Amino acid sequence: MNITTSSNKRNFVSKLFFLLLSISLISSCIPNRKVLYLQNEDNDPSLQSGNRIPYHMVEYELQYNDIVDVQVVTNDEIIQNGFSITRMETNQNFGMQQGQGGGDVYYMTGYSVDEEGMIELPLLGKVKVGNLTLDQAKEQIREQLSNYIKSDFYVRVKLGGIRYSALGEFKNPGKYVVLQDRMTIFEAIANAGDLTTIAKRDKLLLIRQYPDGSEVFEVDLNDRSLLNSDFYFIRPNDQLYAEPLKVRELGAGENAAQSLTLLISLFTFAALMLNLTK
Repeated sequence: MNITTSSNKRNFVSKLFFLLLSISLISSCIPNRKVLYLQNEDNDPSLQSGNRIPYHMVEYELQYNDIVDVQVVTNDEIIQNGFSITRMETNQNFGMQQGQGGGDVYYMTGYSVDEEGMIELPLLGKVKVGNLTLDQAKEQIREQLSNYIKSDFYVRVKLGGIRYSALGEFKNPGKYVVLQDRMTIFEAIANAGDLTTIAKRDKLLLIRQYPDGSEVFEVDLNDRSLLNSDFYFIRPNDQLYAEPLKVRELGAGENAAQSLTLLISLFTFAALMLNLTK
């Protein structure tokens, strides 16, 4: 083999190796600032650790696709059964515990809000609850029931759990139903197994449903100011989508161990190519 040709091949292999090494060093390892939640990025004095951060909450109004649990009991039933409201509620406890594992018990026992904002109740027929808060819906139902029930009675209206979807770079993506009235975005993320290391925490997409359509928001989980934003508490039917970082596209290591493995592979490749050019 010509000495000049062999030398050119070795130079080419060396340049290729150092190019791959440079790309690896630049793209490998995800820095901590990309994965740490609730950093005080703007160094805002009001967001320092130990300071109380007020919630920014808007009272939820019922809308299409929501499921509400409506229970009505008379004073006699309350005296007989105590404050457990109804015997049926006690019998459902086990089913509700199963519902938190992925079922949707209220789909069978609750009342779905239709496209016109109506639910259909026994005796009353269709009742308008769309765009009403839970307290307003309760008063609406109570007022209409007073035409049928002459004795004193109690009405309770609750959301049939919070339904949301977790898509993309979650450890356990899927659709979830959580049987509680209020839930933070971090509780929702934890319920889905947390985000993977390569998830974009500074641009989590939140798709939120409104009566006239849906809107997409970018949520920065790294920024502590999220605690007093509209997105700290999720709402029923929210969808969370976590995009992957570029490191996944490049195929570089996510941590030091993976990066070391990648470097060893590059050295092995370069040694093999240099050996073949001799």
